[in-house]
Amino acid sequence: MLVLRREVAMANSVTDKPPSHAGNYSEMELQNQRLESDRNIPDPSMKGKINRLLWHGGSVGDAWFSAASNQVAQVLLTLPTSFAQLGYGSGVAFQVFYGIVGCWACYMISWLYMEYRIRKEREGHNFKNHIIQVKSSTSTLSKLRISNNTFLINDHINKREWTYIFGAVSMLTIFIPSFKNYRIWSFFGLIMITYTAWYMTIASIIYGQTSGVTHNGPVSRVLYFTGATNILYTFGSHAVTVNFVLSLTEAQREKRPSNFLITIAREIMHAMYKPSKFKYVFLLATLYVFTLTIPSAVAVYWAFGDTLLTHANALSLLPRSAARDVAVVLMLIHQFITVGFAVTPLYIMWEKMLGVHRSSRAWVVRALCRAPVMVPIWFFAIAFPFFGPINSMVGALLVTFTVYIIPCVAHMAFYRSAASRQSSVEKPPRFLPSWTAVYGGNIVLCVWILVVGLGFGGWASVTNFIKQIETFGIFAECYQCPVKSVHSVANVSYHT
Repeated sequence: MLVLRREVAMANSVTDKPPSHAGNYSEMELQNQRLESDRNIPDPSMKGKINRLLWHGGSVGDAWFSAASNQVAQVLLTLPTSFAQLGYGSGVAFQVFYGIVGCWACYMISWLYMEYRIRKEREGHNFKNHIIQVKSSTSTLSKLRISNNTFLINDHINKREWTYIFGAVSMLTIFIPSFKNYRIWSFFGLIMITYTAWYMTIASIIYGQTSGVTHNGPVSRVLYFTGATNILYTFGSHAVTVNFVLSLTEAQREKRPSNFLITIAREIMHAMYKPSKFKYVFLLATLYVFTLTIPSAVAVYWAFGDTLLTHANALSLLPRSAARDVAVVLMLIHQFITVGFAVTPLYIMWEKMLGVHRSSRAWVVRALCRAPVMVPIWFFAIAFPFFGPINSMVGALLVTFTVYIIPCVAHMAFYRSAASRQSSVEKPPRFLPSWTAVYGGNIVLCVWILVVGLGFGGWASVTNFIKQIETFGIFAECYQCPVKSVHSVANVSYHT
């Protein structure tokens, strides 16, 4: 999830003068070009050429690869189950709806980031080495659920033991300094999820429907809103690349309302050279993701129907083959990469708390200081291996606020005065040509997310999560493994 940091800065004085215009996009992008020219002096050697090709990202294309590859990961494998919980119509409708809502929330973030960055650059702030801290905390737990995939390749070891192994492997991320060079991983990450999505689609069509398949979704209100919340979580992945910084400026010695400066920093692992284009990049990335998530979810649900209610990982239902094993391996690699990028911001924050982040200590010391961060994540992944239900609960209780509500509320708070709206670096879009319409859209979104996402979604996902604990227990040895006793109990759990 997102890192929300509040910094309270006391201003020397506050005047009633309207703020000056923050600047414009061209100023910022010209500065980016100058910084890039200073930083990337071409290295004529073969090593330099390879580095420029593989590592030096920041273009619009790099941003699109990053946004698209980070939009879905293991959640891709749980979307067919969401369709079994929702039915065809609601499944497609919620994907499109939450995709649009996610783009709007991302647009609000980008808008505020542009305001923040242009103002800071006019003050002389240098963004040359600017890196945004990204998501952390509970969502990282879901990254250790890949024991569900490894079990498909080798079922001689149960899922809990696979979690032990992968948790140990994930400890190696303490030796990764940062994530500022992401070009090659974004490219391969997109290939991995694209292959897996289309494998699921094509394989489901080729193998056809299973004998006696039924499509009764939705079967209960709990499952309906659980499925909807999992989709909300899916399209809240722009949390991957967002850092919220709330700066509160108060007047000294004056009893007048505080002047809130809410600045939202947006970055795709590394600063874009043309960040003003990101709102379009994210929209195009979401449209591409639709071509992966909707066909695969529809096809798998068509083939296996209500059986998906007891199989949160869609790959577990497809017959074992070389093509399926390739999909499993690719998702394992993709997930290991995302674990590293998800937990690195926590490492950096922890280092800063301990005072070793920029010290002259040996790198081994910094790595050892990072170890306590991964251990509790590893522990919770072993304790609650509920692949699928954990996504819905995180989506309802955390993503609703940090990804959807906070950006919209922040936008309304910052531009609440006429002076702020007049000096805004960006104006309302053509399809909502007035500030009143923008405010209306933000209010409708916040109310919907609060009522449907947090309210009904929170109730359903927590209820379902508790049922998983009652059915499988904490520290389950093999969650949803194809054992008759476990399978039959799972059916009772899901349909009550």
